[in-house]
Amino acid sequence: MALLAAGARGVLLNLRLTLQKPGSFSRFRLVRIPFIKPGRILAHLPRVTLLCLGASSFSARCQEATPQTAGRKSLAKVQVHSVIFFLRLSLRALVLLLKFGPLLLLSPLTLVSTRFASFWLDALLWVTETSGPTFIKLGQWASTRRDIFSQQFCERFSRLHVKVRPHSWAHTKQCLRRAFGEGWRRVLVFESKEPVGSGCVAQVYRGWARVDQVEDPAFQSLAEELEKEDLLEAWEIPGLGGVAGTLQRLWIGKREEQGYEERSPPDGQQEERLIPVAIKVVHPGVRRQVEIDLLLMKTGSWLLHCLPGLKWLSMCEVVEEFEKLMTKQIDLRFEARNIERFRENFSDVEHVRFPTPLQPFITRNILVETFEESEPIATYLDSDIPKEVKQKIARMGVDTLLKMVFVDNFVHGDLHPGNILVQCQRSPSGSTDSTGPSVDQHGKTTLTDLWDTVVVSVRPDPCPLQLVLLDAGIVAQLSEQDLTNFKAVFTAVVLHQGEKVAELILHHARANECNDVPLFKKEMADLVDHAMSNALSLEKVADLY
Repeated sequence: MALLAAGARGVLLNLRLTLQKPGSFSRFRLVRIPFIKPGRILAHLPRVTLLCLGASSFSARCQEATPQTAGRKSLAKVQVHSVIFFLRLSLRALVLLLKFGPLLLLSPLTLVSTRFASFWLDALLWVTETSGPTFIKLGQWASTRRDIFSQQFCERFSRLHVKVRPHSWAHTKQCLRRAFGEGWRRVLVFESKEPVGSGCVAQVYRGWARVDQVEDPAFQSLAEELEKEDLLEAWEIPGLGGVAGTLQRLWIGKREEQGYEERSPPDGQQEERLIPVAIKVVHPGVRRQVEIDLLLMKTGSWLLHCLPGLKWLSMCEVVEEFEKLMTKQIDLRFEARNIERFRENFSDVEHVRFPTPLQPFITRNILVETFEESEPIATYLDSDIPKEVKQKIARMGVDTLLKMVFVDNFVHGDLHPGNILVQCQRSPSGSTDSTGPSVDQHGKTTLTDLWDTVVVSVRPDPCPLQLVLLDAGIVAQLSEQDLTNFKAVFTAVVLHQGEKVAELILHHARANECNDVPLFKKEMADLVDHAMSNALSLEKVADLY
């Protein structure tokens, strides 16, 4: 090192910088002076060699030190994030304890006073609604379990299906700007700044998409399909009657069209091509909150798993499965893929519809899909709705669920009443307007020439009732082995084979601690016989609602 220092010092001393000032202009010139004099090359050669080796070693050490410094900075950053996450987790646990703790302590008083019970339910609903998407999802599930919770509780918490507190319009604009840039206003038109519905993960706006502004072949073909007109539509009549009514409607429609042309702008500008869409936007801060809540649920499930007698619940696996579902639900791209698969599975089923995702407008936080004009299924569960309509809706729902489970092995995992809508081609009571076309069970007869009255085809009447299923972010699938076991148990129940059901349960149970197998088989057989004697008919399914 001493030789290296001496050599470096000699180099610096032999470099000279001279300043020359010719005339009135000052300039610097670096004069190159050889530091190795002739005749002394052999004497300075070892020093130059050591100098080069030292410079190379110093450069290598600098390069090694740079990753180490970056690694230390990265480690420090990870540690800071870990501390921040731990603080957020502790704060979240404290907030939940302060929210639900007092209600849990005051719950016995609900048995004393009915008025206090109503107030307590309102407070519990408010606490659940303000505790984030995870607890809202649990509240939605609880509101559908009328076999566990009271009717008052289910009715109060049913508002969580469609009336969750929405986020601000400013956040929606920010998401649209991040996803589609500043030009999103040229493509999407909102009907209102207020959402038409708000769920635990996202809220939905109603609007329109400008077809001409989107250069996507699939989007254009969808718009053409929606705008396609049936050439024979004007000549549809029930049976062979109604020709005069058809001519009258044609004449009235022509006059209305002429009146519209008179009110059109003088420059002849055509109306914009718009299709109705539903715009779904994720709530702010959902991912972080779900992550923290799931970690708390994991901790709670682990504590429950440690308690004796609760291992058979498999709470850890349940929470892990719930984590997968919630993680996919907050990413709207997974929902779009699920909808596409459902549309493919139900392409030949007339009584079930799914909205169509518009591929140019699908991101992690935004999903644009076709808007399905329909009504919530709750409107068809009133007492004034005919029993036949309820039975038909129940039959369609049962058929849809059985197809998902046994045929497709792809089940909609979030079928609460807020995600089930009903489209009706006519009024639920079955009555039709006297001036409109009457629909009978034989369908519609199509005429191609009124003067010759030639019947060329008879088309069936479209299904008057259709189920529209929304929010396919959560789906469930069984492995081949689990599906086989489920089919075996289901078949045994249908065939009144209670003892076989008991054998299957004992064989596939995770924790089998049955001490009296014959008694278990007998009780299971009695349970199956009792259930099948009170068969769940369509009338009873309709009465459940």
